[in-house]
Amino acid sequence: MSDSAPLKTKPRSLLRSGLLTGAMTMTSRVLGLVRDIVLASVFGAGGMMDVFAVAQKIPNFFRRLFAEGAFSQAFIPVLSEYRERGREQGSLAVVKDLVDKVAGCLGLALLLVTLLGVLGAWGIAYAFGFGYYYEDPAKFALLTDLVRITFPYLMLISLTGFAGAILNSYDRFAIPAVTPLFLNVFMIAAALFGVAWFATPVHALAWSIVVAGLFSLLFQLPFLRQIHLLPSPKVQWSHPGVKRILLLMTPALFGVSVTQINLLLDTQIATSLGNKYASWLFYSDRLVELPLGVFGVAIATVIMPSLSRQSISQAPEQFSKTLDWAIRFVVLIALPATVALVVLAEPILFTLFHRGEMLTSDILMSSYSLKGYALGLFAFMLIKVLVPGYFARQDMKTPVRTGIIAIGANILMKPIVVFPLVFFWGLGHVGLALTTAIAAYVNAFLLYRGLRRQKIYNPASNWPKLWLRYGFANAVMAAVLLGFLYYWADWQQWGSMERIPRLMAICISGAIAYLAVLFVVGVRIKDFKADY
Repeated sequence: MSDSAPLKTKPRSLLRSGLLTGAMTMTSRVLGLVRDIVLASVFGAGGMMDVFAVAQKIPNFFRRLFAEGAFSQAFIPVLSEYRERGREQGSLAVVKDLVDKVAGCLGLALLLVTLLGVLGAWGIAYAFGFGYYYEDPAKFALLTDLVRITFPYLMLISLTGFAGAILNSYDRFAIPAVTPLFLNVFMIAAALFGVAWFATPVHALAWSIVVAGLFSLLFQLPFLRQIHLLPSPKVQWSHPGVKRILLLMTPALFGVSVTQINLLLDTQIATSLGNKYASWLFYSDRLVELPLGVFGVAIATVIMPSLSRQSISQAPEQFSKTLDWAIRFVVLIALPATVALVVLAEPILFTLFHRGEMLTSDILMSSYSLKGYALGLFAFMLIKVLVPGYFARQDMKTPVRTGIIAIGANILMKPIVVFPLVFFWGLGHVGLALTTAIAAYVNAFLLYRGLRRQKIYNPASNWPKLWLRYGFANAVMAAVLLGFLYYWADWQQWGSMERIPRLMAICISGAIAYLAVLFVVGVRIKDFKADY
């Protein structure tokens, strides 16, 4: 095929694409769980782990804003327009031209941001970890150093996200989904073997993040060449497509980042609460990120190109059906995941992390914040699939408005719930998790209401019946899990060889009970099949 020949794609099943992306992401997330187990064993909670928990959130925060968030949400609808234009012209040249110009402008902007970030590491460290500046100068100095080392990861992973957005737009979901695996591989290697080469062990982790970012970018380039869209970067800010992306991206920066901003507020406040608080939030957040990353991100990834094409082709009924499919899938996954994380918080944390430097008290404190975050999992996942309903139509303003309200609610709640200033029952880091969960529901509700008011999304008529079915299945599953915990209550006393088979037995039994009840009440796999 010549570079000018249009690429042809056949209709694909949303379920098949979602499961494929989820499977690839699951592999990466499971390896990420292994990484967190290694980190807990080597570093425990508090001390250097506190600092690293803050430092790694900084490039990840910007990555989710630019690579996975605002840029991809703004880029994919514009790329879909150019792809449709190229198909009409019988040529890929118009798409290739857009990709070249975006690559040049994005690359230059990221280079400048990276240089500013490295030079201004002190200010960034203060913004994200001001508690250390006042309470522990040694921690703050280490945080500044780690920020300076890891900040180039922003440029590398954002370019990786750019490559992944192109591949996703052409329904090549597997490669972008598996790419995060490399970060986990390099971090595990650094924790196990690299720490001996550094006077401060967490420096090994910081450098592994940068190396992983470079490898992830290089890994995707051959696959771009396969679809004849390997960029030849050219800086042209006046290109209509570049200008459109910038226009859409500005409000999207805020709209897609609400959850991350709220989580970031948790980290900032945790640095002022005392030693270990940032670590406890880190470990609990990682477990909530597992179902959110595997399923929430996977669903959002596969529906975004589809919604963009349906918006361009003016197919409102199909657009609504795609959103309905995504919401049903979220309900199917998020509700049992929430129940499992709340009921099994302590067994899961004891099984995964209770070894090495990780103390029993650390597990218990992490379990409390895990339950808080888990209660917001349904809202976190719902936001992931509702926001594309706006961005696919190039409506960037509405998610910004709802996001401002959600963040405002979060900020107002935190002093009341977290600190014993207004009430004597300050909840500390647990309050941080709970207020973030509540803010997520505020955001999800406003996004949902907006789609319904604009008649963009019209739910299927069988939703009342679906809620009864899923509610009954989750209740049965919860009863099964609680029944096991009644007889198996000594998780603190057991070793890993006793915990692992018991936790597996509980999880498998709960999953079987959930799926069996769904089958009995009439839920079938065919209910989730859809083509786009």
